[in-house]
Amino acid sequence: MMQNFEQSVYKLIVETSTNLPGDVRQAIKRAQEAEDRATRSGLSLSTIASNIEMAETNISPICQDTGMPTFVVHTPVGANQLIMKQQIRNAIAQATKDGKLRTNSVDSLTGANTGDNLGPGTPVIHFEQWEKDTIDVRLILKGGGCENKNIQYSLPAELEGLGKAGRDLDGIRKCIMHAVYQAQGQGCSAGFIGVGIGGDRTTGYELAKQQLFRRTDDTNPIPELQKLEDYVMEHANQLGIGTMGFGGQVTLLGCKVGVMNRLPASFFVSVAYNCWAFRRQGVLLDAETGDIIEWVYPQGSELPMKDEPAVSKAADTAAPSTAERREVRLKMPLSEEEVRSLRVGDIVILDGEMHTGRDALHKYLMDHDSPVDLNGAVIYHCGPVMLKDEQGWQVKAAGPTTSIREEPYQGDIIKKFGIRAVIGKGGMGAKTLAALQEHGAVYLNAIGGAAQYYAECFKQVNGVDFMEFGIPEAMWHLQTEGFAAIVTMDAHGNSLHADVEKDSFNKLAQFKEPVFTS
Repeated sequence: MMQNFEQSVYKLIVETSTNLPGDVRQAIKRAQEAEDRATRSGLSLSTIASNIEMAETNISPICQDTGMPTFVVHTPVGANQLIMKQQIRNAIAQATKDGKLRTNSVDSLTGANTGDNLGPGTPVIHFEQWEKDTIDVRLILKGGGCENKNIQYSLPAELEGLGKAGRDLDGIRKCIMHAVYQAQGQGCSAGFIGVGIGGDRTTGYELAKQQLFRRTDDTNPIPELQKLEDYVMEHANQLGIGTMGFGGQVTLLGCKVGVMNRLPASFFVSVAYNCWAFRRQGVLLDAETGDIIEWVYPQGSELPMKDEPAVSKAADTAAPSTAERREVRLKMPLSEEEVRSLRVGDIVILDGEMHTGRDALHKYLMDHDSPVDLNGAVIYHCGPVMLKDEQGWQVKAAGPTTSIREEPYQGDIIKKFGIRAVIGKGGMGAKTLAALQEHGAVYLNAIGGAAQYYAECFKQVNGVDFMEFGIPEAMWHLQTEGFAAIVTMDAHGNSLHADVEKDSFNKLAQFKEPVFTS
């Protein structure tokens, strides 16, 4: 009975993590067509397309942050959900061991990583019965960077740049536009959003995430909501945030809206933001054997992403328009003179030893010495997927994590250790910018989600410290060749992120006036 269910779920996990579905690929292709390929955003989209192909070929995670695995399972009446739940957990543990998922389940009180993606609340599994004689299993892998940009509004509300949002369709419209604006590049734009109208605080967010299981090319059965989705898709792309927050024509790739009843006293609008690496897939299973009958969404192999040679890992990774492009190749550790010569927009290609560091390491370094000399060093905000074989540790996926989480620490750590460059995604705040200027350092923006693209730059693992923090939070010392990123915050007080945010805020104001009338 159901002897192949666990293996079918394992196949679903691997497919979801390593191969974007066809409808998502189509949305990214449309974005490529809409964006000038010579701009930072256009070239970033080319990098993204290349990364999608590499992940499929390597059968490795598209993005190293494989998120909180969330399953929605529809079963026939009488199916044994207890056995199915255990087999889903077994498949999650095996996929983690095989490097298809990153070890992402962390004890909220101690910070300890379970190492197998199992623990209280992990993975998330929702069961529902239906009257069909088949089993439908759907999975979404939504990383922490975009999960952190989810937002919930309680109407009526006063929204910066948009004024009052009332308890009507126009107020909902303002909330959605504000949600896209506030994400900026920190959620790995261009992104997708699911919107839940109504419910309570919990069910509103659940409804929003459920919208992400809809196909990107479907039609909302409620005319008012279809009109709202069309409006958001047209006008959110006029905010100028662009891919990775670099500025550009495409900020949003999809918008899906659902509605449920609410209490008279409450009116919630919940928005679930998802990055471009929109990893969700589903399978229809035979209820007797557990075999896969069909895939719910078109598989990615049906739509190749590369229609031209992939861009260079060097100058073309995220460059500005052609006349302004400047490429600088540097060997780590870096000197203050080298770093102060860099300006926003420069492409930096790095060789030598690079060190990863995330939340646990930054907190530790505030009160302790570093195990290695960090004078002139480069810190990469990255929690890689690592596997150990007979040759030692191997980097399987290694894109940047969202940097703003380190804002409370970064400036002090730059000063304390003499760090010359920090790499991440989404930019950092005023405290870090001031430290860059005072101490002679730069912030380099890598392409969020491009985990395979960057993993190829790491030729050897020289060592690791703080494995007690867990693999993603450990301090990995990586021998690097040809790692390219763009200077978005320099040692002269300039920040591309601040400029884009200011410009998009000014554009947000044009959507203040009512559009939908009751």
